[in-house]
Amino acid sequence: MPALQNANPLNRTLAFFYGVACYVIFLGTFLYAIGFVNGLFVPKSIDSAPTAPLGQALLVDDVLLGIFAVQHSVMARQGFKMVWTRIVAPPVERSTYVLFASLALILLFWKWEPIGGVVWNIKDPAARVALQAVSLVGFAIVLVSTFLINHFDLFGLRQVFVYLKGQPYTALGFQTPVFYKYVRHPIYLGFIIAFWAAPTMTIAHLVFAVATTGYILIAIQFEERDLVEFYGDRYEAYRDQVSMLMPRPPKKRGLEPGPSPH
Repeated sequence: MPALQNANPLNRTLAFFYGVACYVIFLGTFLYAIGFVNGLFVPKSIDSAPTAPLGQALLVDDVLLGIFAVQHSVMARQGFKMVWTRIVAPPVERSTYVLFASLALILLFWKWEPIGGVVWNIKDPAARVALQAVSLVGFAIVLVSTFLINHFDLFGLRQVFVYLKGQPYTALGFQTPVFYKYVRHPIYLGFIIAFWAAPTMTIAHLVFAVATTGYILIAIQFEERDLVEFYGDRYEAYRDQVSMLMPRPPKKRGLEPGPSPH
């Protein structure tokens, strides 16, 4: 991977195809996640029948969630990136992050232990369809929000594309995409909606929803600390204006705050 730092055509091409491969893996993982959470078109979902004792299942699931949380947060920190980019060439750093996040999720889907037990179960067919539709809307919010802040930059394709062309990478500007006018973290909001809008809430699903929501609330603190370092007073003003996760009109107008990466 360090050889990719040499800007010759072969290395630029390899970096580009590496980035594309990482993106394809992410895309498949994201689509599988929709099926995993909603019990659609996958062999094992979050709510499948239990196959292990309760204590073992809880331990395994907590470890899997912890692996994803640590990977997702640690590799996103600037201090880690400074060290990591001595090993992985900067043009493919984001793609590598995306790859590791996808692999952590694939491991979770593979080794997830359903628990069984029902916290709530909506009986009315129309209500069940409506709740599942809300969950799918949550995933749609996630996807649309990524495009609002530049989907291809977020998942590493822009970086490898400009590298392929032999052009320097420039960071995205400070702007206010649509959803970000009303909530600072619409990607995280979309995930929360997707995970909690369940017609049948099993214990495993509840563990997943509680753990991921807790992770989101913690991760936001780290992300916003980085964003304040990047953007200074402008992000602090944005944070004062716009709600973190509950959409509402901004308190003030006239500034052009930028989006959070999530």
